[in-house]
Amino acid sequence: MRKKITKVVKMELPGGEAHPGPKLASAGVVMNKFCTDFNAKTADRKGQVVPVIITAYEDKTYDFVIKTSPVAGLLLKAAGIQKGSGNPKNIVGHITKAQLKEIAEYKMPDLNANDVESAMKIIEGSARQMGIAVD
Repeated sequence: MRKKITKVVKMELPGGEAHPGPKLASAGVVMNKFCTDFNAKTADRKGQVVPVIITAYEDKTYDFVIKTSPVAGLLLKAAGIQKGSGNPKNIVGHITKAQLKEIAEYKMPDLNANDVESAMKIIEGSARQMGIAVD
């Protein structure tokens, strides 16, 4: 028999550093157990924002799916800047085609793209909107 789902929550947590708090309380799971499981699976992604989808069940058990880090954070890190531009015409950083390809390959599972070239175009569009030039 299938478990009854009580809630599905999407959130972004720090990799390897999640801790109990109001964010997790809304998910309806045993926070300490979830934090231990999540931190163990994301220990290699410390310092990154990690999107996660938590499915909470009626009996207080849960499942969670970890997604790839957001494109904006990856682009900022690659360009070595703290913040993107408010105006896309103001160039605040630069990345190389190799960095763009690396980000595109990493994001492939979460993108709606058939190949790496299409994924690179998607990532390049995001970079352009943030004021990051691709050289």
